[in-house]
Amino acid sequence: MRYVLSRLIWLPIVLWAVASLTFLVLRLVPGDPMGQVANLILDPAQVERTRAAWGLDQPLWRQYAVFMTDLLRGDLGISMASGLPITRLLYEKLPPTIELAVIAMLIATVIGVGVGILSATTSHRGLDYGARSLAVLGMSVPWFWIAIMFIYLFAVRMRWFPVGGRIGIGVDYATITNFILLDQLMTGNLPAFGSALRHITLPALAIGLTSAGFIMRMTRSSLLEAMRQDYVRSARAKGLPRRTVTYRHVLRNALLPVLTILGLQFGALLGGAVITEIVFSWPGMGRMMLDGILRRDYAVVQGTVIVVAAFYVIVNFAVDISYHFLDPRLRRS
Repeated sequence: MRYVLSRLIWLPIVLWAVASLTFLVLRLVPGDPMGQVANLILDPAQVERTRAAWGLDQPLWRQYAVFMTDLLRGDLGISMASGLPITRLLYEKLPPTIELAVIAMLIATVIGVGVGILSATTSHRGLDYGARSLAVLGMSVPWFWIAIMFIYLFAVRMRWFPVGGRIGIGVDYATITNFILLDQLMTGNLPAFGSALRHITLPALAIGLTSAGFIMRMTRSSLLEAMRQDYVRSARAKGLPRRTVTYRHVLRNALLPVLTILGLQFGALLGGAVITEIVFSWPGMGRMMLDGILRRDYAVVQGTVIVVAAFYVIVNFAVDISYHFLDPRLRRS
């Protein structure tokens, strides 16, 4: 319980630091959020009235105090471009990003753990060398390059998958939670589910394959380390088959360290989803954040960064707690 409380204390501190840093960076970098307004409004006095209405004429410390007060009330502000509350925009844009990141995480985990086990059980042989080479290649290639290559090969040339979007044009689909795959399963709309699945496959693969490389390397090294333990030699000395030793004894202990990297990779996948969404025209937070940056829409950028950081911190907190309770050595300590 003491460990859980100590971790809980750090959650609001980290989120406060992220929110404060985002606030300061946006206001210290060159540029004026009223620049586009000035291009549309010729009257300088009206531009200044608009600046005052948004509180941008106030000292920095006062703007920060208002920002933190609103944040503590759960108010992320209003978009200067659309005039809509950020919470409403996030309700529309956050589910597609989370859905993409979760599917990519499933792909990365299945491929990474599976190939990592295969690589460890065939250590220092051709299959192992090939798997490690592919893992290094996957970690080295940028997400956006993989996304562009996938579009060219599988969407343009082979036409197996659509180029972009979230669901086919003209397809009737239900909207309940705004998680489109879940909504179609809940309503039993299989044609719409199939269309949504085809649309999410390429972007999820594009960001999932890179994380699969990291997970594969961690799984392999953790398995090889576990295979050198005394209990493994004892099990083999008793005549247990190699497969039984690997999957019943070694794998159970070796996968515990992999939990840590899964939490880190989920945060990376959220960031990768923001970039990949732009390439695949995915209607998530990526386009929203890019538009906010280009327009210097403070509230949009602040809200997006804070929400992504909150998900990242919460997922890593859950992973840390799970690791602590699953590892008997940590429970005893």
